[in-house]
Amino acid sequence: MFDKPQKPYTDLLGKTNRIVEGTVLHGDIVSQADFRLDGQLTGNFTSKGRLVIGPSGSIIGDVNCKTADIEGKFNGKIEVSDLLSVRSKASIKGEAIIGKLSVEPGADFSASCTMRNTVKNINDGQSGEKTA
Repeated sequence: MFDKPQKPYTDLLGKTNRIVEGTVLHGDIVSQADFRLDGQLTGNFTSKGRLVIGPSGSIIGDVNCKTADIEGKFNGKIEVSDLLSVRSKASIKGEAIIGKLSVEPGADFSASCTMRNTVKNINDGQSGEKTA
C-alpha cells in the first residue's frame, strides 16, 4: 500500500553516491549510479556508471565499472569498459583491463595493462594500410 516503486536505472543517471574522507569500508559495493570515493574501501566495487576516486580516496580490491577517474590510490584489478583517466597525483598498482587510457604526467601507473579490442575498421573490414 505504501511501497514506492523502484526507480528505473535511467532515473539514477546524473546522481552520485559519495563516501567522504575519513570513512573506512570493508566489504563489497554494488551501485547502478555514479560513485565518488574520498574514503577508504577494502573490498570489491561494481558499477554500471562512473567511479571517481578522489585525492584522499583509496581502494584495495577489484573494480568493474564503465568509466573511472582516479586521483587517489588503487591496488588490485580494475576493469573499465570505456575510459580510465589516471590523474597526476594517482597511484595505480596491480592489473588494468580497459577500453581507453589517459595518464597524466606524474602519475604512478605500476600496473599491467590490457586494452580491449576497440579498433574500428574504416574501410569495410580492410586494414588501414595503404598500398603504393
